[in-house]
Amino acid sequence: MTQAPKIGLVSLGCPKALVDSERIMTTLRAQGYSFSRDYAGADVVLVNTCGFLDSAKQESLEAIGEALNENGRVIVTGCLGVEENLIRETHPSVLAITGPHQYESVVSAVHEHLPPVPNRFVDLVPESGMKLTPRHYAYLKISEGCNNRCSFCIIPQIRGDLASRPAAGILSEAEGLIRSGVKELLVISQDTSAYGLDIKYATSKYRGRDVKAKFYDLAKELGQLGAWVRLHYVYPYPHVDAVMELMADGLVLPYLDIPFQHASPQVLKAMRRPAHQEKTLNRILDWKRQVPDLTVRSNFIVGFPGETDDDFEMLLDFIEEAEIDRAGCFKYEPVTGAPANDLPGVVPDEVKEERFAQLMEVAQNVSFHQLQKKVGRTIDVIVDDVRPEQNRAIARSKWDAPEIDGQVIVDNADGIKIGDIVKVTVTDNDEYDLFATPA
Repeated sequence: MTQAPKIGLVSLGCPKALVDSERIMTTLRAQGYSFSRDYAGADVVLVNTCGFLDSAKQESLEAIGEALNENGRVIVTGCLGVEENLIRETHPSVLAITGPHQYESVVSAVHEHLPPVPNRFVDLVPESGMKLTPRHYAYLKISEGCNNRCSFCIIPQIRGDLASRPAAGILSEAEGLIRSGVKELLVISQDTSAYGLDIKYATSKYRGRDVKAKFYDLAKELGQLGAWVRLHYVYPYPHVDAVMELMADGLVLPYLDIPFQHASPQVLKAMRRPAHQEKTLNRILDWKRQVPDLTVRSNFIVGFPGETDDDFEMLLDFIEEAEIDRAGCFKYEPVTGAPANDLPGVVPDEVKEERFAQLMEVAQNVSFHQLQKKVGRTIDVIVDDVRPEQNRAIARSKWDAPEIDGQVIVDNADGIKIGDIVKVTVTDNDEYDLFATPA
């Protein structure tokens, strides 16, 4: 039998890019390709790049260079693929370059430079497709692109305007993932709460019923499939209010990942983002009254052009008043092609550093006190790792997304396996993590 051609894969960037990599892998696996865990064993290497920040572009170029040095035969795809000239200037020997979510182009490039074997073993591909995450959780991408035009962002230039998937297709994919053992669905897109706007919330047939392509409707349907459902990249539009009832009923996890970026109306206006800081604060406080267990995570940018000391103090006050449970922070970085580069009032690097450190200190303090409220409670956790030598399990609560939030460290973890959902009693906390024992 002819040996299956082997492909190496380097996947950089956000979870949305990870889903793109999974789709490419699934297609190629169905066509008889296999995958190598190292450069040496691969006949060709795919590098799925990130191009959001200049630092990410540099990381992508370095990854391409490493793949070329180690293997020599490299196909480039992903967000940096839209800058073909930059890639060619730096690495003229790459075999082919395609942009983001251009699955057919990537597969065609692989066919050209590494033809598939004649015998195709479609039955080797699991129904859920190939995944790059552990078996017990998966990212579920509901749309591509974005209609927002934030001044610091070039995502619409790279990935285009909002393009929502039909609800039935999303729900069918979710069902298949759950059948394959997935216990947690992480819903992602560029702007999850805008889902369906571009297709006028069109209905599609799912299990004989019409289901609208609408944020609330989709969240409710997903919540009835029996897995944890975690919502990411949700803008605080008024219609998000309705999802609180799904959280209160236990259909959707009490968790929202909201990209606030800032709290000062002046900075938000310069960022071209909704600037109703007071309304936003009241909305979050109202959500937390309706769903006392609600955790809000967000990312903030410090040092945006024109950001004053007063603007920064307003941001710190917002984090404390809104009790932002999980906060990440970026120091503003000019992105080639972003309108924000032309704004006056460049903030010196040393000021960015000071503000970054100060914000993280405030955020840690808020996180510590929010987690302290969980001590003594019995909660469900999902297990990501088991360390038998320490008799310990590394898990996450419903308030923790993988890789970006905290963990629940479970001692006396006899018999606990990766992927289990178990009840534990919280015994202690630090700034980011909870400590627990089996209930």
